[in-house]
This record gives sequence, structure tokens and C-alpha cells, in this order.
Amino acid sequence: MPALGAGILARLAPKQGERILDLGCGDGTLTVQIADLGASVVGVDSSPAMVAAARARGIDARLMNISALSFDNEFDAVFSNAVLHWVRDADAAVAGVYRALCHGGRLVAEFGGHTNVAAIGTALRAVLARRAVEYEWPWYYPSPAEYRRKLETHGFDVADVVLFPRPTPLPTGMDGWLRTFAMPLLANATPDQKEQLLRETIALLQPALCDEAGQWTADYVRLQVIAIKR
Repeated sequence: MPALGAGILARLAPKQGERILDLGCGDGTLTVQIADLGASVVGVDSSPAMVAAARARGIDARLMNISALSFDNEFDAVFSNAVLHWVRDADAAVAGVYRALCHGGRLVAEFGGHTNVAAIGTALRAVLARRAVEYEWPWYYPSPAEYRRKLETHGFDVADVVLFPRPTPLPTGMDGWLRTFAMPLLANATPDQKEQLLRETIALLQPALCDEAGQWTADYVRLQVIAIKR
């Protein structure tokens, strides 16, 4: 994910001396790049392991849920890459970002948008339904219009919101992607069921997302957002 963040990092355009919050900083790969451009950066993540990894890089990283940010008028910008689609309570996240920003501060974010991993999601739903496995959908993929409304409702002026496809090669194949990102959907399955569900999902997806050379590509669609606190 950090390797795909160069475009949105360029749109952040950090300035010397700015104070910036990195939402979902992970191990701090992009956070360090922001700091190297002269900004003072705070990273937050809900994973203790990721916070520890970011701190090992010298980052001021804090364990915090994005739905419950505790900052108040502290930052010139809030940055986020490939994280906000994991936050189901989008209103709480947007409200927290608004509180965290100083007047005139900016939100610069990229995350999964409407139709992101549509083929993968359809295959997973079909297999889970066929096996009668109960699940909770873990992702939030809004349309540009929906997210614009949320931002404006919480007091932002939206400078840009755009949806675009980004087909992404998967170095570990579909099996690796599913084991990394989709396991929350299989929480109610037994270990044997999980392996069967994974095999069936991969078989359904192979004609659409795997080429003749065996290269898998995820059907990513990204939403880029730039909004200013009034």
C-alpha cells in the first residue's frame, strides 16, 4: 500500500514546518517521507504492532481508533492512504478529522471507492452464501457524491473528489490477497471451511482476474479527496 501512495502524497505537498496527522500510518513508511519534507508528523494506527514498527522508525506514533480521534485544532493537514475504507463509521471519522484540523486545514486522502474490488466482493458473497456462513462486510466504499455529502455535512469545503480505476497486480496472487485482507469475512467459518471458501473464491475469480501467464490483478477503484476546514 505505501508503494501505491506516491500520487496522493504528491497532492498533500507537505510544507516546511507544517504539523500533519497521518491516519492509519501503518509501519510509518509514508509518514517518514512526509517528515523528510520538513513537516512535523504524528501517526495514528489501531494496530499495536504497526504503532511499534512506526515508533522504531522514530515516528511519534500513537495507538488510536480513527473513529475516536482525540485531537482538537492541532494540525495543518490530515493525510490518509488506503485506510478510510476500513472505517465503517465514516461520519465519526470525518467529524474527528474536522476537529483535529486547524481553521483552513486540509484533508488529503485516498481509499477504496464505489465498485472497488467489485469482482472479488461478488465472488466472496456468492461463496459465503452458498456455504451459509454468516459474515459482516468489513469495508466502506462510497461514491464521490456520497462522500462529498459527508464532508460538507461536517463543515468541509470540498476542493476535489474523484473516483478512478487502478488495476493492481498482485505479487502473491489472489490467495495472498484474500489471506491478507479478506479473513474478517471468514471469522465464523471453521479452519477447514476457510480453506474451502478460499479455494472456491479463487476458482470463481480466475477467469476474470488472472491472465494466461498466471498474473493476478485486483480490480481496485480509488477515491481521492481534498477538502478544506471552513
